[in-house]
Amino acid sequence: MERIIIHSDLNNFYATVERISDPSLSGKPVAVCGNREERKGIVLAKSEEAKRYGVRTGDTVWQAQKKCPGLVVVPPHFGKYMEYSRKVRAVYARYTDLIESFGIDECWLDVTHSTRIFPPFDKMYTEKEGEKHFSEEYLRFLGDVIREEVKRELKVTVSCGVSFNKVFAKLGSDLKKPDGTTVIPFTGFKEVVGPLPVEDLLYVGKATAAKLRSMGLGTIGRLAEADDGAVCAAFGKMGENLLRYARGLDEEPVKHMDDKREYKSIGNSSTYADDVESLKQIERHIYVLSESVASRLRETGQGLADTVHLWVRYSDLTGFTVQKKVRHTALCGEIARHAFELFKENVKPPFKVRALGVTVSGFDNGESQMTFDESFGNYRKLERVERAVDEIRKKHGYDKLQRGIVAEDPAEMKNDIKNSHVIKPAAFEDRGDDKDE
Repeated sequence: MERIIIHSDLNNFYATVERISDPSLSGKPVAVCGNREERKGIVLAKSEEAKRYGVRTGDTVWQAQKKCPGLVVVPPHFGKYMEYSRKVRAVYARYTDLIESFGIDECWLDVTHSTRIFPPFDKMYTEKEGEKHFSEEYLRFLGDVIREEVKRELKVTVSCGVSFNKVFAKLGSDLKKPDGTTVIPFTGFKEVVGPLPVEDLLYVGKATAAKLRSMGLGTIGRLAEADDGAVCAAFGKMGENLLRYARGLDEEPVKHMDDKREYKSIGNSSTYADDVESLKQIERHIYVLSESVASRLRETGQGLADTVHLWVRYSDLTGFTVQKKVRHTALCGEIARHAFELFKENVKPPFKVRALGVTVSGFDNGESQMTFDESFGNYRKLERVERAVDEIRKKHGYDKLQRGIVAEDPAEMKNDIKNSHVIKPAAFEDRGDDKDE
């Protein structure tokens, strides 16, 4: 049966919540920015007015203010954002229990079998070549109902994409912002998505797009018509996914709102207000990132990881990603040590680093067979220590207990990346673009 999938994307989410809290910000160019003293002095989100001046996510505060001299800079309040995110999901839950999050501000909803939503609709179906499909008018109506209800109740706007699969629904929500509904119907989807640039396709990052363009596959339509063998030879298993997505063959279900999420990787990254030029600073930043990654890994219940990845971006915005296999671990110290070794092996001074990321993958879901030393030696002791640290930080604050290397820098003592970063599933590689809103 043809599905009805809605992808909802809250517009300018952080900035909108800040305006709800402080109405004096209404109509002004606003940027939600991290604190420069805590090495997070970058734009996290911005209002439509700020966007018109060219302010982008990831700009430093001074870059954003240079573009927009009247920019109002406000600090982030992540607790408020989480509260509003939960309220929005409560609205969605009136219509379906198939709600899958894609970060704090985005969700997929499967409303195919919803019986509560929608009154009778005269043009619910259309026929093409003897087959009956949901009409474009009906699909737009569904998206508009949810979009308008969120706006009316919570004063935040949503862009909705409505289609027959998750990939095209996500693509649709990106096409009409802010506060719009875009339909990509089963009948005629090729005409809508075919001319779009290939990087508009979900999970296609810059490197993948560049490679596809070098093959003459610069649009989604060209990719859909490409030779399977050539694409799979260039991209392997990933090539099969790319072709399936471009051809509208994505059949991945929307998960139930209570389903436990399956992770392929867990990571965090950070962009720094000032270039990092010393190995000691790099090591400290890697430990801060690894603290976040290890804590999140323990919370997800995915077990231990056997691969550590390091992502580096230089001040000229070039960069690289490397990885290594390690013994199964969920320890911050081990993750950080491996990541720092990867850095030293691949970067030689002098260097100017703008951003770093640490990720782990290859989860065992608790099924690894540990050696005698690992089971009864230091590993188990260190794991208990790190879990105890998690609990102390929950009760008393992140900065109340720190490693020595982190405590050497007072700013990093408070740099709780885990609870101040919004995480979304990774692309095939880092996109490095401005698609957060």
